[in-house]
Amino acid sequence: MNHDWEYLEGRPRPASVRIRGVEIRPGSRVRLHPRKGGDIIDTALAGQVAVIESIEQDYEDAVYLAVVLDDDPGRDMGFLRQPGHRFFFTPDEVEPLRE
Repeated sequence: MNHDWEYLEGRPRPASVRIRGVEIRPGSRVRLHPRKGGDIIDTALAGQVAVIESIEQDYEDAVYLAVVLDDDPGRDMGFLRQPGHRFFFTPDEVEPLRE
């Protein structure tokens, strides 16, 4: 029996994505600009600086960036993929920061 999650587990994640002409990969720093009309978390995270933890892709090939906030005192937990310390944004919701 083949389960849907097995398809995603065996599928390689994108190594990088190009945003505004800048190659972004895990470890890259970005500023968050959540889409208008988001929830209260989006409002609180607007303008924050974060590090890309991973690049994810769903069944429809949509790309999401998992980020960990620079100012999060529990940021180590974000890199361990713990809920509440890792947030997801689309590539058009982040601004690459040049190193």
